[in-house]
Amino acid sequence: MVSFCRKLKYIENAFIAVTLAVTAIACFAQVVNRNLIGAPVSWFDELARYCMVCMTLFAAEAGLRDGSQIAVTALIDKVSPANRRRLLIFSKLVIVAFSISVVCGAFILINSQIRSGQTSPGLHLPMYVPYSFVPLVFAVIAVVQGTLFFRLLKCSPEKLDELLKREKKGDN
Repeated sequence: MVSFCRKLKYIENAFIAVTLAVTAIACFAQVVNRNLIGAPVSWFDELARYCMVCMTLFAAEAGLRDGSQIAVTALIDKVSPANRRRLLIFSKLVIVAFSISVVCGAFILINSQIRSGQTSPGLHLPMYVPYSFVPLVFAVIAVVQGTLFFRLLKCSPEKLDELLKREKKGDN
C-alpha cells in the first residue's frame, strides 16, 4: 500500500504541474490572440478555466495529504497522545465519509449531464467530462485518507508523532 500511495502522489503532482502549465499557456495564448492578433479564441479561456478547477481540486487533495492546509490544532495539541490519536481517527473517518458522499452526489450530477447531452460552448466538450474530476479527486481523497485512517488504527499512541512526521514528509 505504501508503494501505491507513493505512485499516486507522484501522479497527482505531475498532473498538477501539467494543468498549471496548460493553464499558463492557454492564458498567454488568449492574451496574445486578443491583443496582438485581434482574434480572440474562446476555447483558450475555457481550457484554462477547466485546468484551473482541476488543478485546484488535486492541489486540495495534496494539501490534505501532506498536512499543508490550514488546520486549527489547539485542541489536538493539548490532549494526551491516546486522545490525539482518537481525535485524528475520528477526523479521518469524517473526511472519508464526506468524500464518499461527494463521490455519490457527483455521480448523480454526471448522470444528469450525460442524459442532457450538454456541451461546453468553446471546446464543445461534453459537460460530464469536466464534472468527472469531482468524483475522481474525492475518490482519491477517500483512498488516501482511508489509508491514513487504518495506519492510525494500527499505530500505538507512543508512535503517533513518528507516524505523523513520516506522513508530512511523504515517507508513507
